[in-house]
This record gives sequence, structure tokens and C-alpha cells, in this order.
Amino acid sequence: MQKKLILDSHLLDITISRLCQELIENHRDFPDTVIIGMQPRGIFLAELIHKRLLKETKKEIPLGYLDATFYRDDFRRREIVAKASENRIPFIIEGKKVVLVDDVLFTGRTIRAAMDAMIAFGRPAKVELLVLIDRKYNRELPIAADYIGKAVNTLASQRVLVHLESDDISKNKIWLVNKD
Repeated sequence: MQKKLILDSHLLDITISRLCQELIENHRDFPDTVIIGMQPRGIFLAELIHKRLLKETKKEIPLGYLDATFYRDDFRRREIVAKASENRIPFIIEGKKVVLVDDVLFTGRTIRAAMDAMIAFGRPAKVELLVLIDRKYNRELPIAADYIGKAVNTLASQRVLVHLESDDISKNKIWLVNKD
């Protein structure tokens, strides 16, 4: 298995800062905006962004976690049953601007499932997608991110390995892994 480093901790920190600045430009003081991290790995990115936005804007933006496992179109097709994670959205998203956060955008199927899952919490006024890595050329559904940390040309046989910790950013790294 070959690993190629895409983003080290320093570049990842710069990327997250840039994503936060884009959010600030578009949402200003974040009235009626909520951030929802996708379970399981998008929540770590959502937490990092939430902390950075709080530091930059001094605004408390609601943060939630969403699991779309049971809304996936391949849920019953898997040999190993997928385990669901916790949904934690302690607010109503009705009429809110939702920033949906995930680590990697690949086929678009997870985001499609998330859109279905979100409706259980209300009908948002607008949904924007923020991803750390956009795997170009592998989309199966017409889904595009509004905020992209880094676009990466990948083969279907490759994997993007994301290691994020909200407590110790010096350990955060992203690799492109060839499955040989």
C-alpha cells in the first residue's frame, strides 16, 4: 500500500482557515446559520471549523451531528451491516441556512442521503456543502460542494485517508492511498 501525503498539519490548518474565511464572507455574522457535521468523520472537521469561527467571529453558531446511514441507497446491499452513529441536532433547522460538513466528497451518495435525513429536523431555507477533499472524476450523482478545501484527481481504486483530531491539530494529515 502506497501513501502520498496530500495535506500535512500546517497546510491543513491554512486550508481550514481559508474555508472559515469563505464562510465569514458569505454568512457575515451568521444569523440563522447552523453547522451540521456528517457522521462519522465529518464531525471532526465541523468541530474544527466551529471552534475557528467562534474564535474569529465571537458568534455562537449552533453545531450538530447527522448520521445518514439508514437513508443510503446501498444500506441493504452491503455484506456487513453498517453501524449507525448518533444524530445530535439539538435545534430546529426549519428556515435556517445549513452548512453541511463532510471530510471527503466522492460519489455524492452520502450527501444525497444526508439531504433526506435532514428533513426529519425541518426544512432548511438553504443548504450549502463544505468538504475538505473533493475527489474529482468519481461523482455518480450531480452533487457539488460550495466550499472545497482541496480538489484531488483520484482513481476509483484509490482511497483518501483523513486523520483529524479536534484537540491536537499537529497530528492532522491527509493521504492518498493506492490499494495495491
